[in-house]
Amino acid sequence: MTTTAVPEPPKAPKHLTPAERAERGRAARKSVPRTSHAEWAPTATRPDPVTLLQSQEETRVTELVPLRHERMLVSPFTFYRGAAIVMASDLATTPTTDLKVQLCGDAHLANFGGFAAPDRSLVFDINDFDETSPGPFEWDVKRLAASFEIAARDNGFSAKRSRQCVLDVAAAYRVAMAEFAAMSNLQVWYARADVQAIIDRWSAQVTPAEVKRLQGMVAKAQAKDSTKALSKLAVREGDTYRIKSDPPVVVPVSDLAREQGFDLDEDQLVEWLKSKFTIYRHSLQPDRRHLLDSYELVDFARKVVGVGSVGTRCWIALFLGRDDQDPLFLQIKEAEASVLAAYAGRSGYANHGQRVVEGQRLLQAASDTLLGWLRADGLDGQSRNFYVRQLWDWKVSAVIETMTPELMKIYAQLCGWTLARGHARSGDRIAISAYLGNSDTFDKAIADFASAYADQNVLDHDAAAHVFTDPQPGS
Repeated sequence: MTTTAVPEPPKAPKHLTPAERAERGRAARKSVPRTSHAEWAPTATRPDPVTLLQSQEETRVTELVPLRHERMLVSPFTFYRGAAIVMASDLATTPTTDLKVQLCGDAHLANFGGFAAPDRSLVFDINDFDETSPGPFEWDVKRLAASFEIAARDNGFSAKRSRQCVLDVAAAYRVAMAEFAAMSNLQVWYARADVQAIIDRWSAQVTPAEVKRLQGMVAKAQAKDSTKALSKLAVREGDTYRIKSDPPVVVPVSDLAREQGFDLDEDQLVEWLKSKFTIYRHSLQPDRRHLLDSYELVDFARKVVGVGSVGTRCWIALFLGRDDQDPLFLQIKEAEASVLAAYAGRSGYANHGQRVVEGQRLLQAASDTLLGWLRADGLDGQSRNFYVRQLWDWKVSAVIETMTPELMKIYAQLCGWTLARGHARSGDRIAISAYLGNSDTFDKAIADFASAYADQNVLDHDAAAHVFTDPQPGS
């Protein structure tokens, strides 16, 4: 008679006392002093940044790669937005603590914004998780801080005001982490930034015109939903709607299918697409599956988004609910390995779509009701990972390019607090707070790093411009 071994249950996590956790944080200063975070200089073996960017393009849609280059080369700031892989490689050579959190992985200031929480409040949070993965907390802080230095320079701020923005974001992160360290676990979990509360708190620090503009952005965001998307992205054909073609930014899947020689009519194509959503459906909670099942898929298109993401396979799907005035637009975005994986270790998820979703749920205070993932074969027969979310759900982004120094100062504090909240949920907030301490030692080091890295980013932008704008051989 054979017996089957019963697997041992997973071990419960070891719970240290608050004093032990704080001591762990203070001890980390000995191996990685806070002042050491000021260091930045390229190593002799630093990989060529252009080569790193080109390595990402090997798996991307070939005809979209020039558009990626065009968007990245607009300015050093847009280049920085698309160069997360370059900075991940660079951060791996800097002094690194063992205080791990769930990293955003691409925590620049344009990856924060407002969106609708499931309770229909407009909240402010991190809103991009393509590169999320576990890693040392300071990597996110450095990427966020450098983005403020670069954006402030791009806006024409003086060196003093640019540095102050970075000091503000680092100080906000440090102070917020101390506040979270003193909270209960549930208090941290429920903490969030409601946009109206943000306006109420900081309205006295900006001009009435800026307050009015912020309130206008809120009103505009609350009208930015699937109904708005229907009016902008679709056209009525007979008794249904179809997504409008606007190549290369929006290309209906029916056009792509014809280009690749597929002999399918519209109905056959839609049925084929419906079969791809099976895995996504099962990634949702049962009540959300029920909601999804109340909609019917009617059209599908490729839609270019972002800067660094250009060339990855990103789709939009149009569903209709109770009638043709009840639309739902979902975005289905390709998820590849995080740029952090080669330097901070693998995430542990076989599906990168799931990696993105689980990281987002851990870092955000409130996530999209229809957030999920899938793996599917494309028209080219290649199987890829994707994550799914609503295309527009009250989404609003700060207009970085028009920010005054006063407004960017507030935005820096808000982003610093938000990043700390995400890290406090996913890492040891008590240890991190003890490491940071009460002085501005860490803040100054981060400001020094941000300034040096902003200089490096200009050099990298110029090098990429030289390569990407050169005529191709034989052209």
